[in-house]
This record gives sequence, structure tokens and C-alpha cells, in this order.
Amino acid sequence: MAYFDNSATTKPTENVIDAINFSLRECWGNPSSLHSLGTNSNNALNKARKQVSSLLGCPPENFFFTSSGTGANNTAIFGAYEKQKRLGNRIVTTSIEHPSVLEPIKRLEQNGVEVIRLTPDKNGKINEDELFSAINDKTILVSMMAVNNEVGSIMPVSKIRSAVKRAKAPALVHSDCVQAFGKIPLSPNALGADIITISAHKIHGPKGVGGIYIKAKNIIKPYMLGGEQESNIFAGTQGTPAIMGFGIAAEEAKDIKENAEKVTELKNYLVENIKALKSVKINSPEDSIPYILNISILGLPSQPIVNFMSERNIQISAGSACKMGHRSPVLTAMGLDSKIIDSAVRISFSRYNTLDEVEQLIEAVKEINNKYGKG
Repeated sequence: MAYFDNSATTKPTENVIDAINFSLRECWGNPSSLHSLGTNSNNALNKARKQVSSLLGCPPENFFFTSSGTGANNTAIFGAYEKQKRLGNRIVTTSIEHPSVLEPIKRLEQNGVEVIRLTPDKNGKINEDELFSAINDKTILVSMMAVNNEVGSIMPVSKIRSAVKRAKAPALVHSDCVQAFGKIPLSPNALGADIITISAHKIHGPKGVGGIYIKAKNIIKPYMLGGEQESNIFAGTQGTPAIMGFGIAAEEAKDIKENAEKVTELKNYLVENIKALKSVKINSPEDSIPYILNISILGLPSQPIVNFMSERNIQISAGSACKMGHRSPVLTAMGLDSKIIDSAVRISFSRYNTLDEVEQLIEAVKEINNKYGKG
């Protein structure tokens, strides 16, 4: 099987699976329990915290586990708003965020918050001048993803702090780094971010665990209430098996530069072999993250293309897995022609993809082009 849907989820590695199984068999105590089995589980949890926070480039005491990237994003948005709402009423974001950011902000907008949504250009990029203009002294939160999940465009998150300072705004800076974590170098300092959210299953870890970096615990109000787990940031008994798997996945992803170079070669080889085909349109910008390539194959709608590939044991996606069956809001916001949008598919790479798999994909794209393509 040639799997190119890694932006939706990645295959857990054998070491990750071993860590999960070990936890289920030998380290299954509640981390909050004050006996030896609980202590062992808590020690394993904190080891994983150090592993993940090391890859993120932040102190372990500022990193907290959540149930998912979505749980982390909801905590970031609602938690920041509740803490900041007395200081202003404006939130600045983009129109191409992940639904787990868009929907919480939409809920706040329905409750009276002013929301400014920056729109991308045809390459999926946000204009920095528009970013500076959108942030005023009443802005309490700026939320921008580091990498767009559909076209791979790299967003100007590192410019937000300067814009906030220029406007003398009380704003917190949040970045959804789910598609960037473990794939490109990043850290809270480099991004100028107060809050960063990530997920395990995009870096060959398990589903069911994410994380949130918070510059200082008192800058947000807890959103998930209950027990005192994760220093009151995210209540609920921690899923130690998944967390241990997350730790191993973070350890295995640490060769970021080497992995990116390999993936870049695969992506460039693919582009060079399909870009001249009459029906192929490249939708990702040239300087997009190497792990994501969005293309359209004019002549077939997106889902039949996915089905065609699946029949040949090649897995790709018709855009974001969180927007199945709907026209891509990202490509729509980019202002692309409806024919391009309706035939768009996302090819997303992993460091474990091979040249043989890319060759298989190229042949399938050529077959679609020859049979159904329309220039």
C-alpha cells in the first residue's frame, strides 16, 4: 500500500505500539494514585512530557497533555477568551484555520465577540500588512495556524508578536501547530507564541492524545473542568498508554532537518513528473511545507479521484478529513475556480514514504490524466 494521507493521520511505529502495550500491561495505574503502581504511571507520564516538550522546545512544566489536538485548541480559544474578555472584545484569526479553531471562535462571535478573519491570497498565504492592520488595542487573542493543513502554506505566525506590540494590544498569541510539529523547526520563542497546540497522531503517535504549551498557567482559565490533572489545565484521568506512545513518537521525530530533506526530494520528484500533464493543476505554493501537496486533476471530481487511487492501493484524500463531503473552505477562501476546487485532492507525505511509492502514485496520476483529464 502507498499511503499518502499522513496529514489526516499517520501509522504508529512499532516502538510506539510497544510503549502503548507496555503501559496497558505493566504501567496501567492511575497517575494520581499514591501507591507504587500509580507512582510508576506518573513517572512514565512525566518522562513522556519531557520527550514531547523537548521536541517542541519548551520547558516540561509549561506543557500539558490533552485528549486530542481538538481538545487543546478548544482549551486555548475558550480559556484565553475567558481570561482576557475584560481587556477587549476582538479576536483576529484567519478564514483557513482548522475547524477546531474556527468553530470555537464562531461560538464566541455568536455571543458578541468581534472576529476579524484574514483571507489568504491564491497561494494560501496571509498578507502581513493586513495582519498588522487587523490587530488593534482591543484585540485579546490572535489565533493562527503555523502550517495550513490542506495546501501546506506556512503562515506568518512569527510576525504576530510585533503586530501586537505595535498596536499596544493585550492579545495572547495562539498557534495551532498540529501540522508543523515534528516536521519543521519551531518553538514558542521562535514563533513568539503564548499558546501552542499539537497532536500525537500526526507524527506517528497514537490517536487520543494532544498537548498544549502555555507560557504561564495563569494566562488562561481552564476549560475542561473536573479533577486537578495536568495542573488543573485539562481535567480527566490521563490516558497514560497514549501519552507514552506520544513520548516515543516525539523521540523518533527529532531528526527534523534530515526527515524534511528526504520528504522534499520525494515531493519535488512527484511535482516534476506530473506538473506538465494537461489536467494537473498544482494548488500548493512552491514554498509550502514539504509534507503537503494539494493538486487538482481536472476532469474528475475529488472523490472519484480518491476512489480511483484506492482501487490501486494508493491512499490520498479529498482535502481535510474534518470536512468530508464539503467543498474545501481553504481553496474557496483562496479564490480558486470552482472546477479546480471540485477536482482537488491532498497528497500528504511521511518520512517513511519511499520513491517506489511515489512512482506508483505518478503512474496513477498519469492514468487519470490520459483517461479522464481535461486541460
